[in-house]
Amino acid sequence: MGVGRFAYTPIMPLMHSQAGLSDDLAASLATANYIGYLLGALLGIALPALIRSPAALRYGLLLLTVTMALMPLTHDAGAWWVLRLLAGAASALVFMAAVSALLTGLAAHEHHMMGWAFGGVGAGIALSGLLVAVLERIGSWQAAWLACAALCVALTAASWNLAAPTPAAAEPGVAADGGPPRTRRWFAALLASYTLEGIGYIIAGTFLVAAIQQGAPGWIGSSAWTVVGLAALPSCALWMRLARRFSRPALLMVSLSLQAVGIALPALFAGSTPALGAAVLFGATFMGVSLMALAIGTHLQIPRAVALLTAGYSIGQILGPLLAAPLLHHGYHQALLLAAVLVLAAACGAAACCIRFPHHLTLPASATAPTAP
Repeated sequence: MGVGRFAYTPIMPLMHSQAGLSDDLAASLATANYIGYLLGALLGIALPALIRSPAALRYGLLLLTVTMALMPLTHDAGAWWVLRLLAGAASALVFMAAVSALLTGLAAHEHHMMGWAFGGVGAGIALSGLLVAVLERIGSWQAAWLACAALCVALTAASWNLAAPTPAAAEPGVAADGGPPRTRRWFAALLASYTLEGIGYIIAGTFLVAAIQQGAPGWIGSSAWTVVGLAALPSCALWMRLARRFSRPALLMVSLSLQAVGIALPALFAGSTPALGAAVLFGATFMGVSLMALAIGTHLQIPRAVALLTAGYSIGQILGPLLAAPLLHHGYHQALLLAAVLVLAAACGAAACCIRFPHHLTLPASATAPTAP
């Protein structure tokens, strides 16, 4: 999922220079992927048995791989749009099926083990970023897509038997007595924060590498996405360990603030040090933000909390590239500054959630887990 969903980011600059990809089309393709991801997430919410099905995982993996292999076989913008839409939907199904399997398989283990499992997304980002960094020197944008598709084939084979039918669990976010406690005001702040994060995060996730390559040519620029993935790999386990000692709303505020700084760095400063700092801060926070936000939403026991937060985040991802597109005519700096401001606003929402936060609610029996990065 980390390869199939995020490989477009390091390949995009190659498509700009070699395939004539315009800034507007680049933003449109990103939006197609996010629309597909929202549709896949809604399908999983409507048909919960689907994400516990081994067939759903396998078909999702195969569809994700095929869409990547077909990208270099055409120059048609409409075909690219459909392929990225399907890749987004497949990514959502794969992620939710993996979550279903992990909730059962790691139920008796320490919470940080779940964090390491979600670090697989970071590993996929790092591997695909490394492949593209190598191929951009000796190959083409078509070779980059095909190499990432081949990587997906190997990872599909390794994860083919992951999913297994599991009994339906109680829905996260529903109180034990069937009714929500008086926690709506904290949840409203959290929902606003997480939706703003969806907008800002996806602008940065789509255009950060291209901006870094402009400001820091050389190995830093070409390896930026690999650094993002390497920073993301251990980040979830670290944030979950910190959550055992510190307030989750406070950690969410801190992680969003750090992410805003990381996004703004390449927009404000040129050179290798700001570029490296941006990649590390972005990678170390974007998965942790999802973990913290969805765990807080589940703790507040609002009915369908996870579904509501996921929908807000997904809608934010759709809006992000559309808001950034008019700013791309002047380069990437203005778009990244917009993203940083939005993520900083998300941190303010998290700060509002911290005020008199109800830490000692009676938790529902169901486990907490994120549904989508």
